[in-house]
Amino acid sequence: MRAELFGPEHIAYIVISTILGCAYLLLAKKYAKTEKAQSRALKILAFLLFVAVMTNRLSQVYRYEEVRWYLIIPDSFCGMTSLVLALAVLFGKRDNNVLHFVWLLGIFGGISTVIYATFVDQGPTIFYLPTISGLVHHSLSAITVVALFMFRQIDVTYKKWYCTFFGFTAYMTVGAFLMHTFPMSDAFHIAEPLLSDTPLTAWVMAPMYAVAYGIILLGFEMAKRKKAKNWQLTQKILLKNSLKLNSLEKK
Repeated sequence: MRAELFGPEHIAYIVISTILGCAYLLLAKKYAKTEKAQSRALKILAFLLFVAVMTNRLSQVYRYEEVRWYLIIPDSFCGMTSLVLALAVLFGKRDNNVLHFVWLLGIFGGISTVIYATFVDQGPTIFYLPTISGLVHHSLSAITVVALFMFRQIDVTYKKWYCTFFGFTAYMTVGAFLMHTFPMSDAFHIAEPLLSDTPLTAWVMAPMYAVAYGIILLGFEMAKRKKAKNWQLTQKILLKNSLKLNSLEKK
């Protein structure tokens, strides 16, 4: 008997992890008022994310009869994103270029994979280490990205579009290296699809992702301009009222 996708254990995990994640974010928002406290709350998430993803990789290394040490290297978009995101938060500065590449992958990949976790049936229970560690690092990836925005540690802008280009190029380079060096034919889905019986290889998903990313960047830019316009309008009104008040006082 194996754990099932959308089975009782899977549903329970989704509910419990969502509650715990929201609780942490709400508590952090309430009590982390200073920049130092906010940074600490964010780095705690990043450290837990690092531990979770490395636990997942180590569980893959020792999963088989022979030790496959090369599996310590993440060979998927989500796995590598979790590792890179954790390191970028732990050791990078606010709004660093790496964050501009991984934030969307982190939140979208994290949420979608937790909900549609096709790997939950790899063990007899959801608490099978490769399964539970995979679910946890995907959850923490999404929560960490939410915290980035909540604490204003990233300022999404179209001016940083090149971060995604170079990040994707780096992922494909690592994937090609893994494919040609180790028996990892599905690395980064360069040659094999994300979901079986679908055409969703990296080369199909890349243009789809680029379009979606472009639309999201456009949305952020429109929101910024609207906010700036409203701020300018507010300042004009305040200035006008101030001049009127001064005029009345002189009279």
